[in-house]
Amino acid sequence: MTTVAELEQDPHPYLASVRPVGWSDALGGWVVASRALAMEVMRDPSTFTVDDPRFSTAQVVGPSMLSLDGSVHGEHRAPFEHPFSLAQTRARFTSFVSEETDRLVSAIAPLGSADLRTTVAGPLSVAVVAYSLGLDRTDAATVLDWYQDISSSVSGIAAGLPVTAEGAAAFAKLHQHVAGSIDHSDSLIAEAAAAGLGTDEVVANAAVLMFGGIETTEGMITNCLWHLLTNPSQLALVLADPSLIPNAIEESLRLEPAAAVVDRYATRDVSLGGASVKRGDFVSVSLAGANRDPSVFPDPDRYDVQRANARRHLAFASGPHICLGMHLARLEAVSALTEILTRLPDLRLEPSSPPPHGLVFRKPTAVNVSWTVA
Repeated sequence: MTTVAELEQDPHPYLASVRPVGWSDALGGWVVASRALAMEVMRDPSTFTVDDPRFSTAQVVGPSMLSLDGSVHGEHRAPFEHPFSLAQTRARFTSFVSEETDRLVSAIAPLGSADLRTTVAGPLSVAVVAYSLGLDRTDAATVLDWYQDISSSVSGIAAGLPVTAEGAAAFAKLHQHVAGSIDHSDSLIAEAAAAGLGTDEVVANAAVLMFGGIETTEGMITNCLWHLLTNPSQLALVLADPSLIPNAIEESLRLEPAAAVVDRYATRDVSLGGASVKRGDFVSVSLAGANRDPSVFPDPDRYDVQRANARRHLAFASGPHICLGMHLARLEAVSALTEILTRLPDLRLEPSSPPPHGLVFRKPTAVNVSWTVA
């Protein structure tokens, strides 16, 4: 039997063995690992819902767009749809992301070596989240502390533990700061409040945006760096033609999505890819498995920055819960990768850098690199 520890280390052989769908004793539920079935589940919230008491995030931050379905989900999500559209994302965030990326890379360029997760990818994602939520006057380290305590509490609940005191306290502080800034900023949360969401609803969704914006964007950047730096021929192609950077990011998202799974719960007995799913069963949609479906992606375990259909990946999910901030995440990743590859010549990965790891969120814990300083 495949263990949770093995799934955290390298889930891909297991996912290939159970595709399209199989029961996992380790997870206590069904694992969906084909692209077609993943789409089917994510696009049918009436049969496969997130609105279940077991959904861990809601236990810490309360109901939000992440943990609701149907009309009430639409009410929570709608105020954020327009601000996170492609046009609005570019208009609101391009200058800030560019300036922040330049500042971060400029700080390390003279050093010759650094961990790009803790010096660029992480700080960039924290700064952008703080800016978007009107918390840019709050110290970035403070925002990161809140995020880490909340996310640790959520992860603990998923493992059967109660809400931690640290998680509850961090959410209370976030609530205080967000609520206090609603009337005094032009942030996304101020727009959501103006659109009719109550304060508790605004804060719950702000926490969800913070969680997704930090964790998955940092992972998106670090995973792409790891893939490029462990595939010299692909890195050479990108260095010779920087216009390949966006597709290199999409291919990295396909091969190792930062958010590897999304959780659903069956609302009725249903046949899914030949599996007899019972009402109440836990259904884990493996985005990582769907993204390596060989019926869609030939030679699926290979990193290919020129892959023609890389953008068919499901790293941002699909259906009503498709990632709200995907345009912003892409903007950040393109900015970070462009600055790093342009300004840190002869970039090379140190042997101390580990591969991506994790059950739900997958990324390297460090991207230790060195480069030539003129």
